Amino acid sequence: MTSVVDPDLRLAPDFGPASHLTCRECSATFELGAAYACAECFGPLEVSYRFTDVSRARIEAGPPSLWRYSCLLPVASYAADEPNLHPGLTRLVRADSLARALGMTGTLWVKDESANPTHSFKDRVVAVAQSAARRLGLTTLSCASTGNLAHAVAAAAARGGQRSVVVIPADLEAGKVVATASYGGQLLAVEGTYDDVNRLCSELIGDPLTDDWGFVNVNLRPYYAEGSKTLGYEIAEQLGWRLPSQVVIPVASGALLTKVDKGWRELVELGLVADSPYRVFGAQASGCSPVAQAFDAGADVVRPVRPDTIAKSLAIGNPADGPYALDAVRRTGGAVAAVSDEEIVEGIRLLAETEGIFAETAGGVTVATLRRLIADGRLDPAAETVVCNTGDGLKTLEAVSPAVGPTATIRPQVAEVVAALGRAQSGGTA
Repeated sequence: MTSVVDPDLRLAPDFGPASHLTCRECSATFELGAAYACAECFGPLEVSYRFTDVSRARIEAGPPSLWRYSCLLPVASYAADEPNLHPGLTRLVRADSLARALGMTGTLWVKDESANPTHSFKDRVVAVAQSAARRLGLTTLSCASTGNLAHAVAAAAARGGQRSVVVIPADLEAGKVVATASYGGQLLAVEGTYDDVNRLCSELIGDPLTDDWGFVNVNLRPYYAEGSKTLGYEIAEQLGWRLPSQVVIPVASGALLTKVDKGWRELVELGLVADSPYRVFGAQASGCSPVAQAFDAGADVVRPVRPDTIAKSLAIGNPADGPYALDAVRRTGGAVAAVSDEEIVEGIRLLAETEGIFAETAGGVTVATLRRLIADGRLDPAAETVVCNTGDGLKTLEAVSPAVGPTATIRPQVAEVVAALGRAQSGGTA
């Protein structure tokens, strides 16, 4: 193992239990800093730790947000006291009606991330990246985004008294664009795909223009990604400090899936949960399914694709964590599957009709993929399963609006109500 120290990174900021950065490819180690790629092999870096004083009691005594897990994150112990949105500790809903609709006999849970401050799980990763930016003296929060991250970065920066510059593809859903713009930061819409936007942001790093910028999912990516672990921590704590048998997670970059797996392995290693087997499943839209295609082909390499799907929050054609997602899925005995746009809309409606949870398109992908995996015999319908809804359906109304609407349009008369309900009961239309 090689240790490389950049003199520019000798800042010795307080990152709590985090000890250094490690290359996921060659295991070279580096001091903590605004670095995301290995200086020796260009592999991605991730945070390594020396955990101390971690216990269930300490976590349970913490604040009702992701900061209860600060002893497991690359953050200072006082991170919760700095201006931030306090995301996390979202509900874990027992979904008996959805389970019946899917023919499942095992217990099914929905981890519903729509209750986060900007209504998606991205608030978790931004909170940890924002803390890192403060430690490193970076005063502008920036990102390349498919929509939800733009919303989360703009809101977190506004709350934290920081400048924001977020960069998005120009064709995102109107709800996400309007919500992001409302926070008053700079919002740059690029004519291109997310991969074009991400490449642009990577090119901006190193330009004098961005000396004080923290791109949460580029030069702060090692810290940003660690925020996803908290979703896994919460599932385990909410189940009474144990792991479910199966979990279905939407895949965009693949980081959410790999970090939930990393978080659960950490809990086992620290003795906070029993070492029980679990299977990790990935969910993609067939219009952008590079990881599912690689899984089906038995490949270790994820070949980039050009996205064409209504699930724009998952429309990353060249997923950074794709190979690592494949590793996690195969190591745990899971699978990755993809579903059509029509199935995504059906998944959104099924979750809403059975559990009263209105999911964005990524949630529709996950529910539809769960149904597909059961039908294909790849997921055990009798085992306890958690399915993740990562965002609020109000952000992606365009996806379902062609398929839903008033049951009938009538005049304000009782007789017309009776007639309309009669037609509906007989299967007719208004």
